[in-house]
Amino acid sequence: MASPYSSDSLDRLQAQMNELIDELPNLKFRKWIERSLSTLVRLTGEDMERLDWKILSAALLDMEAAFQAFYPHRHTRKITIFGSARTPPEAPEYQIAEAFGRAVVEQGFMVMTGAGGGIMEAGNKGATKAHSFGLNIQLPFEQEANPYIDPSNLVEFKYFFTRKLFFLKESDAIALFPGGFGTQDEAFECVTLGQTGRFGPCPVVLIDCPGGDYWKDWDAYIRKHLLHRGLISPHDCSIYTITDNVEVACETIRSFYRVYHSSRYVGDRFVIRLKTELSDEAVAQLNEEFSDILVRGIIEKSHGLPEETGDETFELPRLIFFFNRRDAGRMYQLIRRINTLGDSDSVESSHPERK
Repeated sequence: MASPYSSDSLDRLQAQMNELIDELPNLKFRKWIERSLSTLVRLTGEDMERLDWKILSAALLDMEAAFQAFYPHRHTRKITIFGSARTPPEAPEYQIAEAFGRAVVEQGFMVMTGAGGGIMEAGNKGATKAHSFGLNIQLPFEQEANPYIDPSNLVEFKYFFTRKLFFLKESDAIALFPGGFGTQDEAFECVTLGQTGRFGPCPVVLIDCPGGDYWKDWDAYIRKHLLHRGLISPHDCSIYTITDNVEVACETIRSFYRVYHSSRYVGDRFVIRLKTELSDEAVAQLNEEFSDILVRGIIEKSHGLPEETGDETFELPRLIFFFNRRDAGRMYQLIRRINTLGDSDSVESSHPERK
């Protein structure tokens, strides 16, 4: 069977591959580029169907578009707003979502939504085009992007899984408003990934309209059917915060990044990067209150580790310890405690939106 590609296109592809291979030793992230290319090369030798390659290529195109859209804004923290696409503008849930979008932008954050109507439209409207992202999904219904997103910040996704990947990858906080099956799915996924350490730590805020009971009833179900039966840990409910007040929601997010900057594993050590160094007395207090989450040793102050050389956060002070990787709710409590112990006069801590 003749090749569907012309000899010219194949020659151009070969030339591009040769050029890339020649440049690999000079590329900053060559290890990861080599790993990605090696995976693709191995797949060409596997027994894969046409549909498999279509999924792979479409997923890569989804990710390419998202990487390009987010890169210019990589140093600005972003808040994802989830909620029903069917909420009308006159509904109190719409109005509080719009007020929340406006308030977090005033604090310096950007807002991300699924680009649709209802709660998503309200969040983008409050944030305005200049501070909004939209991650749209191609659906036979409810798929049109709302008018409050600049086209340069609108990413069209073919697949839900790639779209969800970027919602979580780019989010520094999650705000959930009342919604249907999709919102429930997003709420449980965020909490599950937070509980298992695959997402965050980052604040997850469940926001209702004043006097509303949507999330209170959801929380009651969690406590009655999951917590009381021993299906989750007593501290897992610390992963999320429920409120019907915009100011409380905004303060929950802002204060999470008051001293805490970010975290990662370096080998088997958990590293918490801080905006300002804690005193020895504060670290001693943390060890007294949170020794239960340590596998061994103690919580210690540290500078950037040798394995982190070249990282943009290398100069930030750190706390390092051997986390048991099980008590995620306690980790959220630890971070909140850290934020109460740092220097409130720190210049950097007054800019939680800086990533």
